[in-house]
Amino acid sequence: MQAQIFVAVGAIGAALSVILGAFGAHALKSQLTAASLGTYETAVQYQMTHSLALVLVGLLMMVLEPKTTFLVAGVSFALGLILFSGSLYGLALWELRWLGPVTPIGGVLFIIGWLAIVTGAVSGGIGQSHP
Repeated sequence: MQAQIFVAVGAIGAALSVILGAFGAHALKSQLTAASLGTYETAVQYQMTHSLALVLVGLLMMVLEPKTTFLVAGVSFALGLILFSGSLYGLALWELRWLGPVTPIGGVLFIIGWLAIVTGAVSGGIGQSHP
C-alpha cells in the first residue's frame, strides 16, 4: 500500500510542477522580480525531480521487497518536497522571509532520501532475481 501511495503522490507532485512551471512562465513572469522568479523556478525544478524520485521509490518497493530504507527514502522525499519547494514558493510569491531557514531542512531530507536508496541498493535489494 505504501508503494502505491508513493507513486500516486509523486505523480501528483510531478503534474503540479508542470502546472506551476507553466503558471510561472506565463502569469508570474511579469509579476515577480528576476530573483523571485529564479527562486520560483528552482522550486519547480526540485519539485519535479523529487516527485519523480518518489515515483521511483514506489516502483522499487513494488518490484523489490518494501525495505525500511525505501520507506525512509519515500517519506524523506515527500517531506522534502513540502519543506524545500514549499518554502521556496512562499519566499518567491509572498516574500515570507521566515521560511528561509526551512529550505535547507528540505534539502537535507532530499539527501537522506537519496542516501536511503543507496543503502537499499547496496544491501542486496537491487539486481537480485525474485520469484
